Amino acid sequence: MAAIPVPTRKGASMNLNITGHHLEITPAIRDYVASKLDRVIRHFDHVNAVHVILSVEKLRQKAEVTVHVRGKDIFVEALDENLYASIDALADKLDRQMLKHKEKKSEHAHEALKRQVVD
Repeated sequence: MAAIPVPTRKGASMNLNITGHHLEITPAIRDYVASKLDRVIRHFDHVNAVHVILSVEKLRQKAEVTVHVRGKDIFVEALDENLYASIDALADKLDRQMLKHKEKKSEHAHEALKRQVVD
């Protein structure tokens, strides 16, 4: 397991850790995971670290990710017969969770501004 520094939009970098459980992480798998998560992470500027665990359980391939953003940890997992399909499903689920978290944060900011104007 090695941390891969991934540049963000604002020039900073975040750590991407990829771990294999009963599975060797090849450079092809590492690049595929990094490319899939890069499109998801672009939605949110305040990502501190991303930890991905890829594992093999009998006939299923499991992909898990924990994203540490400011104020919250987001956990998502996906199961499939194919490892690449589970990574794709993981990226889609994480994308929805990140957008949901971003919308909640912006709603709270707008509510605070409304209260401030009324007072």
